[in-house]
Amino acid sequence: MKRIAILGAESSGKSTLCEALARRYRTVWVPEYLREFVDTMGRVPFEDDQFGIARTQRAREDAAALQARDVLFCDTTPLMTALYSRVYWGRVDDRLAELARSHDYALTLVTATDTPWMPDGLQRESEEVRDLVHRMVLAELQERGIPYLLVQGDLPQRLRRVEEALAAL
Repeated sequence: MKRIAILGAESSGKSTLCEALARRYRTVWVPEYLREFVDTMGRVPFEDDQFGIARTQRAREDAAALQARDVLFCDTTPLMTALYSRVYWGRVDDRLAELARSHDYALTLVTATDTPWMPDGLQRESEEVRDLVHRMVLAELQERGIPYLLVQGDLPQRLRRVEEALAAL
């Protein structure tokens, strides 16, 4: 079973892509826990919430892996939580940094910011933050030597690109 990481800034189509891929490959996907956290708590996270959010995201991946069929699509990873910690607090907690280092996915996809930015209550800040985070994701992956596929265009175009990449695996 291969875990596929889908990374990207806010409002870049990660969840839409994950859901469509899971349908296409008849498997499960792991929704972004941060969205549930914000909805349940009625607030954005504080700095000391970040490690717990990332740990829960990874635990949900592990649980979903038991139900996945050949591939598991992961809507974000602890790496994204660490990047957002840098954006909002200028640092990353040591435990979160350690968890984010364990980026062990068969394929890493990055969603481009070519979709319209849509406000989403408490979770999405602005188009400017989205563009900043997108640049940070690409820089972090390059710095760590993690190969990735940038997926662009509308959903059918993105699905075709991912299908080609998965076939090559």
